[in-house]
Amino acid sequence: MMKTIVLATSIALVLLRTAGAVDLTQEAINSASLQAISPERPAQEAAPQPDPAIVRLQVLLDRAGSSPGVIDGHYGENVTKAVAGFERLQNLSPDGKLNPDVVQRLSDTAPAIQAYRITEKDAADLVDKIPKDYANQAKMKHLGYTSIAEKLSERFHMDIDLLKALNSGVGFSVGATVLVAMPGDPRTGAVKHIEVHRKSGQVLAFAADGTLITAYPATIGSEETPSPSGTHKVKGVARMPPYIYNPKINFQQGKNKKILKLPSGPNGPVGTVWIDLTEPTYGIHGTPEPSLIDKVGSHGCVRLTNWDAEELAGMVKPGVVVKFSD
Repeated sequence: MMKTIVLATSIALVLLRTAGAVDLTQEAINSASLQAISPERPAQEAAPQPDPAIVRLQVLLDRAGSSPGVIDGHYGENVTKAVAGFERLQNLSPDGKLNPDVVQRLSDTAPAIQAYRITEKDAADLVDKIPKDYANQAKMKHLGYTSIAEKLSERFHMDIDLLKALNSGVGFSVGATVLVAMPGDPRTGAVKHIEVHRKSGQVLAFAADGTLITAYPATIGSEETPSPSGTHKVKGVARMPPYIYNPKINFQQGKNKKILKLPSGPNGPVGTVWIDLTEPTYGIHGTPEPSLIDKVGSHGCVRLTNWDAEELAGMVKPGVVVKFSD
């Protein structure tokens, strides 16, 4: 009798796991219905597997100009903020809920997932690893990507785990064909002013006529090292900037007590771009860890994904007003 109970329990567990399995394929994502996504979906952030419908939603939001941060297939706070940003773009009340009207306006027939062939360029300028200690980073020539997969994940705005899950069993080597997300082209236009909202963890960029151009999830300071207050201006933009570490001005990293110059690269402390502000030592910049945007505090600056920071940098000029608010 005991063996029968154990066997029945084992079968039940297998059936439950099978029923809960996610069909994470190109076809499943491209054909996923956004109507099936509940407005109460944020609980899915802790889901163990990416959801095809959420992947498609994140791609569509990215294309529409409201960044969800990394495309990872999970409905977390950054997706809710992206939905609210899209509602602002559509002149709707920004409640962040995926209602039928929002779904209809997000309609896009272009496939969210497409095939991509890896080139020689994708394998160039890679490094073996990035040490955590700044003193060791300072000895390197370039803080580049550590793999083709990492480089592709950032180019296509994806979480690297989602990229690997979509291409299970496929080697990331030159000549191989892999499946990637197809986010939107970088937004263009002239940004007149920027709003940095600390409480919501979001950066909004506006045109001269006051219309919203784009919205980004952001890490904005921390309790230990808060971001500045009030209104400031953009001084300039530095692409692929080196990073000067000064523990007396910045923060204490490990046991490093001397000034260090870290080389440039996407895995540097400020990522691929630095938008300098008139408030000394503060800026809007990229990050080596895009999946942590608005999940781990910054050292006072405004941190975006590399691709979002690059897009914003392409639309600003010296003198653009940056207003910090709660």
